[in-house]
Amino acid sequence: MRYSFTGDNITSFRGGRGARIAHRTSRQKRANRRWKMAEKAAFIGLGVMGYPMAGFLQKAGYATTVYNRTAAKAQKWAAEYGGSSADTPAKAAAGADFVMVCVGNDDDLRSVVLGDDGILATMKPGSIFVDHTTASSDVARELGAIAKEKGIGFVDAPVSGGQAGAENGVLTVMCGGAEADFERAKTPIDAYARACMRMGDVGAGQLTKMVNQICIAGVVQGLSEGIHFAEKAGLDAEKVIEVISKGAAQSWQMENRYKTMIAGEFNYGFAVDWMRKDLGICLKTGDQIGASLPNTALVDQYYGDVQNMGGNRWDTSSLIERLRKLAK
Repeated sequence: MRYSFTGDNITSFRGGRGARIAHRTSRQKRANRRWKMAEKAAFIGLGVMGYPMAGFLQKAGYATTVYNRTAAKAQKWAAEYGGSSADTPAKAAAGADFVMVCVGNDDDLRSVVLGDDGILATMKPGSIFVDHTTASSDVARELGAIAKEKGIGFVDAPVSGGQAGAENGVLTVMCGGAEADFERAKTPIDAYARACMRMGDVGAGQLTKMVNQICIAGVVQGLSEGIHFAEKAGLDAEKVIEVISKGAAQSWQMENRYKTMIAGEFNYGFAVDWMRKDLGICLKTGDQIGASLPNTALVDQYYGDVQNMGGNRWDTSSLIERLRKLAK
């Protein structure tokens, strides 16, 4: 008997055992899809990141209920993706197997998690709480401990990739939590992520995101100074970047932001206000653990200058505008 192999299926040219194996494989796949369809999810916070992330969750087969502080946005999401909306976090989380949260900061996080209207008031034992907020490792450990007391799994899972990454379902997710909780959470997270890795126990995801932001701050400042230098030297800045991006100077920021930086357009990503919030967390944690972050502290001050220029909602590549202003 000859068999053909295609992916996970094994089929026989003439029936027999191979055909039976293929039938069982197909039946198992259908059963897996039915099992996933039966699972429920909730997504709390429909900002520029959360809105598309929740959409990918619904598309992946999870019956998803959303909550947003502005109810009209939750209703719009439900109409667009075919899910449901609720008027409190607790109502959204009731009966869910997975509850994802993506809000602004530690205080925002506590407001949707704790209290009678918070998700922990209605989450069932054995469910998983996944926090995608970029917050402190302290609040991750705080909420993780409360969740554990209630028999609820917790994973702190901040993301990287920006608005474009969320809209295209290709985020990078760095996670902290127990191995078993992470393994359960990874399947729904994969709906909107291209990379998802456990970094350690609860809080490790947030600490890893701090490393991410520290590195970005330094890279963006260096790129800003490089483009500014090229402009002042009378070089064609685009040609300069085209050639140096093929060598050791290459970075994601260079590849994705140099044209908009040269053009003075700063509406393409993570806002300065949010970056300052994140760098503040980095600097506070650095003090707590004894890490020296002189460059991060300096770039944080530079972002403060950008805010004073009215650039609160500009994206992080707007550091170059500060240099242009100083040079005038």
